[in-house]
Amino acid sequence: MGSSISQHELDKALEIARSVVQEAIKRGAEVAEVEANLSANLSSKVRLGEVELIEQANTFGLGLRIIKNQRTSTAFTNDTTAKGLRAVVDDVVTLASYTEPDPLLTTVDPAELVRTWPDLSLFDPSLEMIDADAATQLAREAERAALDVDARITNSEGASLDRMESAKALVTSGGFEGGFLRSQISLSVSPVADDVANKKRTASFFDARRHRSALMTATEIGREAGRRTVAKLGATKIETEELPVIFHPDAGRSLLALLYSCIAGEAIYRRQSYLADREGTRVASEAVTIIDDPLIAEGPGSRPFDGEGLASRRNVVVDRGSLSSFLLDTYSAHRLGKKSTASAARSASALPSVAPTNFVMSQGPDAPSCILEDTRRGLYVTSMMGFGFNAATGDFSRGAEGFLIEDGHLGRAVSEITIGLNFDDLWGRIDRVGSDLDLRTRFATPTFRVARMIVAGR
Repeated sequence: MGSSISQHELDKALEIARSVVQEAIKRGAEVAEVEANLSANLSSKVRLGEVELIEQANTFGLGLRIIKNQRTSTAFTNDTTAKGLRAVVDDVVTLASYTEPDPLLTTVDPAELVRTWPDLSLFDPSLEMIDADAATQLAREAERAALDVDARITNSEGASLDRMESAKALVTSGGFEGGFLRSQISLSVSPVADDVANKKRTASFFDARRHRSALMTATEIGREAGRRTVAKLGATKIETEELPVIFHPDAGRSLLALLYSCIAGEAIYRRQSYLADREGTRVASEAVTIIDDPLIAEGPGSRPFDGEGLASRRNVVVDRGSLSSFLLDTYSAHRLGKKSTASAARSASALPSVAPTNFVMSQGPDAPSCILEDTRRGLYVTSMMGFGFNAATGDFSRGAEGFLIEDGHLGRAVSEITIGLNFDDLWGRIDRVGSDLDLRTRFATPTFRVARMIVAGR
């Protein structure tokens, strides 16, 4: 395998996967599925202009899953020699005899397997032109731009550029065979500023895209990181009170990720979600629509087919406040007496499971500035920390940072506060949704406002 990823490498991965499936069936497997992944990765990190890390690696991984006599097992290898591939088949056949039978094990109906799929523009071959020197230069530019924002920015936790190219191949004994190429480039920087009483304040900013041409410039990324860091200077606690709370998209996506954990198939059939019996009922305000869409061109979570060979499809999860659908793979759908939503994902070293693609809260009609101006007094949350969420009950409480809203404008920075509300009330009290959706990550929301929440401070 070469130092770059191309259709040639994908074809070789498909050939290897095909041969392993055939060998597993010869050895008695009733079902055999292989995912093979080839990736080329480069990371460069600098701190205060000095190189801290340069890492470059090409990796290949192959995972085999079989089903035999209602038993399943998996094995993984990165050895593509004939001996190595025989060994992985030996391992998985042997392991299957030791696992417990599961009468609910099932696979995709071959008639439902996708045969053609769209080009979602997920691969940028020009990324291979970014070598270690170019990556280091971009990281330095971003960090320098951040340090130049304000004299009070005197330190840095570093700047990093990461690029990835990969080929993903999937072959199953049921008749599916396919693959696609992906790439991603990201650049991040975390400056540190001096505050009063020897306190240090830091914030970070990043951009991540499938194509280099869509990435913000290093200078733009650095300046935004610097601006965010300086804005946190002088942060204080506030008194405990009930306030409208506006969530910046960076904070909103954290809430959306928690909601996703409550609609994934495994959480539903295990009864580990407060939404387990809520399909078809209201779970949010009418302002909220949430979609899992793997078909967005250049999307961070896009894919033309799922981890079981089903055609990717757009799933409306919450439709104007009503819970329309859980996200299911074949196994969780079978457990629940439903159909798969083509939401299966797998890595070479793991079983298929439900995973989000582009899990997005649809944007609304309001400019973020209008939502702010319409809030006479409130809290604007830019980041959250901690793990205060119970998926089984929906109870939510996390530490937060941001700004006090006074007379419709951002006031002083605030920190060391806690916001809390049961998720039923939190999503149900959303009354304004912004128009600023940006797909930098697979979880994404626009700015939105929760009409009232408890903000615990002093």
